[in-house]
Amino acid sequence: MFKKIVEDLLQSALEERQDLFLIDFTVSGDNAIKIVIDGDNGVLVEDCMFISRAIEHNIDRDEHDFSLEVLSSGAATPLVLPRQYHKHVGRNLEVKTLGGENLEGELTEVNDKGVVLSWKAREPKPVGKGKVTVTKTATVAFDNIKEAKVKIKF
Repeated sequence: MFKKIVEDLLQSALEERQDLFLIDFTVSGDNAIKIVIDGDNGVLVEDCMFISRAIEHNIDRDEHDFSLEVLSSGAATPLVLPRQYHKHVGRNLEVKTLGGENLEGELTEVNDKGVVLSWKAREPKPVGKGKVTVTKTATVAFDNIKEAKVKIKF
């Protein structure tokens, strides 16, 4: 019952703010609410406050005792929804596939079915000695991605 009330309030707030979307939502047995959101343009503290207030201000504290935590998915958090990839075009990703393959490269394209990564590699020359730098690409379907993380460079 309590979870359904929170779910409805959360859904209403997300409908009001179409640029935000839900990554994770849990309500524990002791009414500890944890909400993880992301946004098409990132998430500001004000966005977390908006979601928090939409829930907290509409639940009677005399009737329900609860704690509420609203946070954004972190920079090192794996990407879980196809919608999250769009804002990372041009950044480096580390992708683990269901087949056990590990790919790392620049996210160059996102479409309805998956992502395209590109990277530079050194390969032996076709003729003669030495190596040549070539650009490689890989297309990975969303349903073949086990885990994808943005590689942060300092």
